[in-house]
Amino acid sequence: MRERLAALGQAIRVPDIRKRIVFLFLMFGVYVACAHIPLPGIDKAQLERIFQAAGGLGQMLDAFAGGSLKRFSVLALGIMPYISASIILQLLTMAIPALEELQKEGEYGRRKINAWTKYLTMAVALLQGFGMIAFLRQGNAFIGDLPLMLYVVLMMVGGTAFLMWIADMITEHAIGQGVSIIIFAGIMTRMPQDVAQTIQLWRGGEVTVANIAFLGVIMYATVYLIVKFQQAQRKIPVQYARRVRGHRVYGGQTSYLPVRVNQAGVMPIIFAISVSLFPGQIAQALSGQTTVAKMAGIFHVSDEAVSRAMFSLVQFTTPGLNHFASFLYFLLVILFTYFYTAVTFNPEQISENLQKNGGAIPGIRPGASTRDYLDRILYRITLAGALFLGVIAVMQYYVGDITGVTTFTLVGGTSLLIVVGVALDTMQQIEAQLLMRHYSGFLK
Repeated sequence: MRERLAALGQAIRVPDIRKRIVFLFLMFGVYVACAHIPLPGIDKAQLERIFQAAGGLGQMLDAFAGGSLKRFSVLALGIMPYISASIILQLLTMAIPALEELQKEGEYGRRKINAWTKYLTMAVALLQGFGMIAFLRQGNAFIGDLPLMLYVVLMMVGGTAFLMWIADMITEHAIGQGVSIIIFAGIMTRMPQDVAQTIQLWRGGEVTVANIAFLGVIMYATVYLIVKFQQAQRKIPVQYARRVRGHRVYGGQTSYLPVRVNQAGVMPIIFAISVSLFPGQIAQALSGQTTVAKMAGIFHVSDEAVSRAMFSLVQFTTPGLNHFASFLYFLLVILFTYFYTAVTFNPEQISENLQKNGGAIPGIRPGASTRDYLDRILYRITLAGALFLGVIAVMQYYVGDITGVTTFTLVGGTSLLIVVGVALDTMQQIEAQLLMRHYSGFLK
C-alpha cells in the first residue's frame, strides 16, 4: 500500500502523467455534471416506488449509471448498451471467419470493429431506451405522450453516445481503460448518498452499530480477497536457448511466464449482467397493450397468456428476483470468465512466440505440447478465478439481508470488485508510465 501511494505521489510530480491525471478528473467532472441533467415526463415519486420494489437489482443498475437512472437524467442508460454491443460483436467475431480475419489485420481491423461496435451500440441503446420507457409507462412512472417519449429516448441514446466519447477520450488522453473508468466513476459518485442514507437509518434506529460493524467486516474481507485474487498468478518458468551471432551470445537466461488467476478482471461480471438483463428488457419493451394484443393474435393465445409469458421472462432472467435467476447469473459469470480469458490469453499464439524466440518450458516439448500444457494450467487456474467472480457477483443480492443494511450498495460484491479492480489496474498503468519514463531517461 505504501509503495502504491509513493508511486502516486511520484506520478503527480511528473508533468506528463500529472496532465493525464488532471484530464481524468476533468472528465469525471463532465460526467457528474451531465448525470444531473433531468429528462421530462417522469413521476419521481412513482419512480422511487419502482426502485424500492426492484430491491438490490435497481440499486446495482443505478450504481452503474452513477445515480442517473434514479434521477432519470440524460445518462440514464449509462454505458451498458456499449458493453452489450461489445459482447455481441465478440461472439460474432468468434463465429464468423471474415470478422476473425478482420480482427487480425492490426490497427485497421481494430478501428473497423470498433466503429461497428459503436453503430451496434446505438441500436441496442434505442431498444433499451424504448424498453425502459415502456416499463416506466406500465408502472405509471412515465406520464408523457408519444412525441415526448420519442424525445426522451433520443436524449438517452445521445447520452450513451456522449459517454462513449468520454470513454474514448479517457483511454487516449488519460490513464486507464475508458469504459471501466466510467463504471468506476458511476459507482463512486453514489457513495456519499449511500453513507448519508446509512447514517439516517442508524439515527432512526432501523439499524444498529453492530449491523454497520458487521457490514464493515464483510467489506474489509471482500476487499482483501479481491486484492489477493487480482494479484495472484502462477509463474511458469521459461528457459531460452543460447544463440551465437558473430562474437555475441544471446539468450541462455531463465524468465517466467505469468498466468493470472483472474485473467479476465471485472469484464465477465459486466458482460454477464448485460446478457442477463437483455431478455428482460426486450420483454418489458414488448409489454405494451398494443404489442401484447398483436402477439396474442399471431400465436392464437389470449392477451393474459402473453402477459404472463413476458412477466415470467423478466422474473427468471433478472438476477436477484429469485434464486434461479441468481444461479443463472452465477453460471453466466463463469462462462464469460472462460470466454474473456480465451480472448485475452491465447496458448497457441504464446507457444508459437516462445518457439520463435528459442524459449521452452523445462520438461515440455515446444509447439503442440507447450500449447496443451498451457491450456491445462489455464483451465485449472481460470476455474478458481471464475468461481471467485461468481460468488462476488451474487453477493450483492444477499449481503443486505445478512447485515440488515440495504443502503450501502458498494459492499454488494460486484460494485466493490469493479472499484478495487479498476483502482489496481489504474495504479499499475501509472507505475508502467513511471517505469517507461525511467527507461527513457536512462537511454537518453
